[in-house]
Amino acid sequence: MLFIIISEYQILTNVEHMKTHDDVTPVIVFAGNQFDAGLVKSMLEDTEIEAYFRDDELGMIAPWYTAPGGAGATKVVVSSADLEAAKAVVEEYYHNINKKD
Repeated sequence: MLFIIISEYQILTNVEHMKTHDDVTPVIVFAGNQFDAGLVKSMLEDTEIEAYFRDDELGMIAPWYTAPGGAGATKVVVSSADLEAAKAVVEEYYHNINKKD
C-alpha cells in the first residue's frame, strides 16, 4: 500500500508566518496516473472531502511518461484536517483495485 504524505506548505498571512490553531496545510494523499488520480479524487469528493490535483499537466501532455508515485505523477491533495478520512478512502480504492473476483 502506498501513501505519499507531503506537508511542506505553510499558511502565510500579512507577509509573516502565522499559525492557526489547527495548522491546516495541503497534504498529498495519492500519486499516480491521471486516470487513477481522477478516480481517487472522485471518491474523496463523494465523501465530502475537498480535493484537487497537483502536477496534472504532464499527465495530459505526455501520459506515457508518468509513473505512479514517480516522475510526472498526478497528485491528489487534501486538507490536513481531512487526512485521516482521506487515508481511509485511498485504502478503499487500493482494496477495490486489488480485489480478486
